[in-house]
Formats: sequence, C-alpha cells, structure tokens
Amino acid sequence: MKSIGLAAAAAGLALAAASPLLAQQATKPAAKPAAAPAAKPATPAAVRPEALDALKKMSAYLSTLKQVQITSKTSLDVVTTNGERITLDGVANYRIRRPDGFVIHVSTASKERTFFYDGKKFTVYAPELGYYAQAPAPPTIRQTLDTLQQKFGIELPLEDLFRWNDATNNPAENLTSGVYVGEATVDGVDTDQYAFRQPKVDWQIWIRKGAKPLPVKVMIVDKTDPANPTYVARLSWNTSAAIQPGEFSFHPSKNAKLIRLSEVVR
Repeated sequence: MKSIGLAAAAAGLALAAASPLLAQQATKPAAKPAAAPAAKPATPAAVRPEALDALKKMSAYLSTLKQVQITSKTSLDVVTTNGERITLDGVANYRIRRPDGFVIHVSTASKERTFFYDGKKFTVYAPELGYYAQAPAPPTIRQTLDTLQQKFGIELPLEDLFRWNDATNNPAENLTSGVYVGEATVDGVDTDQYAFRQPKVDWQIWIRKGAKPLPVKVMIVDKTDPANPTYVARLSWNTSAAIQPGEFSFHPSKNAKLIRLSEVVR
C-alpha cells in the first residue's frame, strides 16, 4: 500500500469527524520546501512475489466494482494514560458508487457519524447532536479524499477501500516484508491470509479465494505505541447492491444545525 491509510482510518473509526464538528482550527508547522523526488526503491526481497501478486489481483478486481455495499464490524484498541488497552467495538456501513458517490455511516458506543459525497458536495453529519458541516468537493472520490486530507485533515474510516484500486497506488511502496501465511476460514468464507510489515505498522489481510478476491478481514498493529494497539475489521460485501443516485446527497431536517467545517492551518 502507499501508506496503509487503513491505520489512520482505524483510529478515525472510533473518533470519526470529532474535530471537524467542533469547528475549531488546527495548527501545523509551516511546510518545509519540497525535496527533489527520490528514485523509487526496488521491492525488498523479504516481500514475497505471491504476497504482492495477491494485493495486485485484489486491487484489479476492486477496480471492476462500480456499485457496492460493505459492512465493516470493527474492534479498536485505545491505550489509556497508564498503558492499559481498552477495546472498543463499532460498525461502519458503506454504500459506494464509482466514481462520484458514497455514504458512510459509522456507529460506536461513543458516537455516530454519517459522511455523504454526491460528486459536488461533502457533508459530515452527527445525527445524535443534530449538527452537520459541508464543503464543496471535486468530481471524483479519489480527488475528494485528497482534498479532505489536505484541506480539512479528515481521513475516512477504512479509506483504503477507496484507494486499493487507485492507479496511482503502488502496493509495494513502503513494504519491508510480505508473506503468505496460509488458508483460513473467516465467517464461513474461504480465504488466503497474508502478513505485511511497514516501518510503523504490521498488518494482515485475509482475501477471499476464487474469482472475487475481496478483502474479508484486516488487522493492523500500531508499532509506534509500546502497547501495540490493534485494529481489526471484518468485512461483508454486496457487489450487486441496488444504489439510487439520490441517496448520496444530504437533506437536513428543519432542526439540523449547520456549522463550519474548519480548515487545517499550515
């Protein structure tokens, strides 16, 4: 993966859109001048060809899906100030139309968030609070994801579900190892299990066997924290979902309150 954006998205699943709905501006240090791009390194020998090929085949199949519904059942470790790991469960439901529409509903014990994108506008809505924030959006999902990150500091839950089949995404980049673990059954689905390492995360993926190589389970271990908190997502797919164009547009109730979507200050 380019950056295994899943790791950042995992944290976002528990805390999704908290900061944008607070309507506060974040500050970051001034950006350093861009350095000349370095030549891309060769794939490390520790990344086995069969593991890399599995990612490529999965990506190629995902690129053929134009409308899809996904349910992600998740568990996320949160580390307390005294180093204790607490596991939080949640569910995220995705309805996606490529290249220009999605609605994502995230539900955890602490909060609910719904994200809308209709090809023209992005909306984040907190239904239990009745607040929503909006911003103009580019005409494609990929461009919108880039804009959300760069302008608002927002990463959507399991964002790599949108990026795995991105032509600009290099599956080998940043991988330090990748191996085939073996066969496994996940929620009744026959899969092949693979394990990968990157400088800051270890991650595993279980890919459905056969002509539809869908990711069925993902596990990520955060190596930047001594407690090694773990994120797990179990994915159920409907690749023939009947999706109507209008469902990607947000229509606020008369009591919903519009607030500012704050931009990142660099």
